[in-house]
Amino acid sequence: MKIVVIGGTGHIGTYLVPHLVEAGHEVISVSRGQRQAYHPHSAWKQVQSIVIDREAADKAGAFGDHIRDLRPDVVIDHKCYTVDSARLLVEALRGQVQHLIVCGTIWVHGHSLSVPTTEEQPRRPFGEYGVNKAAVEAYLLDQARRHAFPATVLHPGHIVGPGWIPVSPAGNFNPQVFEKLARGEELALPNLGMETVHHVHAADVAQAFWKAIDNWSSAVGESFHVVSPAALTLRGYAEAVAAWFGQPAQLSFMPFEQWRAAVSEDDAEKTWDHIAHSPNCSIAKARRLLDYQPRYTSLQAVFESVSWLVEQGVIKTE
Repeated sequence: MKIVVIGGTGHIGTYLVPHLVEAGHEVISVSRGQRQAYHPHSAWKQVQSIVIDREAADKAGAFGDHIRDLRPDVVIDHKCYTVDSARLLVEALRGQVQHLIVCGTIWVHGHSLSVPTTEEQPRRPFGEYGVNKAAVEAYLLDQARRHAFPATVLHPGHIVGPGWIPVSPAGNFNPQVFEKLARGEELALPNLGMETVHHVHAADVAQAFWKAIDNWSSAVGESFHVVSPAALTLRGYAEAVAAWFGQPAQLSFMPFEQWRAAVSEDDAEKTWDHIAHSPNCSIAKARRLLDYQPRYTSLQAVFESVSWLVEQGVIKTE
C-alpha cells in the first residue's frame, strides 16, 4: 500500500515510518521542514519526503488536495489540530482512500470521572488543545459512522522516548526535577502528590498506528486510547525515579498555590494542566480490537528517555 504520513519525522513517525517501510509499504513523509527523524534508520532512504506548509495550505484550502494528489491508500495524520483542518482533508480524500488515521490526545476527556477512563465516557474537555481535539474526534467519528468515511482516531498519552524530556514527577518538563531526585535533594510536589500522569513510549504509539491499519474492520469508526498499561501518581513516580538513581526520595508537599510561587510561571502552567487532567486511561479496547500490546510500562519508557538525557548532559546528576 501507499501510505502518506503527515508529520512523519516527529516523535511517532521516527518509529512508525521505518516499520511501514520494512513491512513492504510505499511511504511518503509530509512535513513543513527538512528536520530529520529523532533516530537514524536505513529505511528512510526509501521514503519520499515532501515539504508542505500545512497552515498556509489550509488557509488556501489546498492541503487536502495536495495529499489526495499523492494518491495514497492510507493517510496517517499526526498534525490535525482543528475541525476546519480535518474537514478540508476529509472532503478531499472522500472516496479516494481506504483509511484515514488521525492522532488525537487523551486530553479529550478533560477531568477524569471514573478510572481507568474508557473511550465510551462522555467528553468534557477544557483548554484550547483538548477542546479542539475533541471536536476533531467528534467530526471524524460522525463522518465514519454516518457517512461511511473510513476514519480512526488514536489518543496517545504523554509521549516519551529518547530525544525529548518526559513529563516529570512534578508534572512539567523541567529537567531539574530529575536532577534533584538523582542527587537525593528535596523535591517539593503540589498538593499530596496523588494526581496522575499517563505516559506512553513513542514506539508503542507507532505500534497502535500500524495495528489500526492491519485491523481495518475493527478500527474504522472508532477511537482508541494509546497509553502504557498503567498511570503513575506523582508521588509514586518521584519515589521510583529516586530509587532508579540509587537515592531515597526526599519529598515535601504543599498546596498548589503555595507550590507555584516557588517555580517559574511556565513550569506552574504545565504542572497545572497535567494535574488538572490527571489522566488514567484504559487500553482494554485497543488490546481487544487492535491487539495493541505496549512493550513499555510508564517507568520503562521514562527511564529510557532519562538515560538518554543524562548521556546528553541535559540532566546533570552531580
